[in-house]
Amino acid sequence: MKLLFLLFFLSLQLIARSQSQIEMADDFRGEGKIYVVIMVVLLLLGGIFFTLFRFDKRLSQLEKQMGEEK
Repeated sequence: MKLLFLLFFLSLQLIARSQSQIEMADDFRGEGKIYVVIMVVLLLLGGIFFTLFRFDKRLSQLEKQMGEEK
C-alpha cells in the first residue's frame, strides 16, 4: 500500500514538471479574462456557503423547536 502511494505521488511530480506551462491559463491571463473566471468562482462559492449557512440556521431552529416539544 505504501509503495502504491509513493508511486502515485512520484507520477504526479513527473506530470507537474512536464506541464510547466498551461496554455489556457496563459491565454486567460493575457486577455484579462482570468479575473472574470476568478470572480465567477468566488461568487459561486459565496452562494454555496451562504445557502449552507442559512440551511444550518433553519435546521438549528427546527432542532430547538423539537427539543422544546419533548
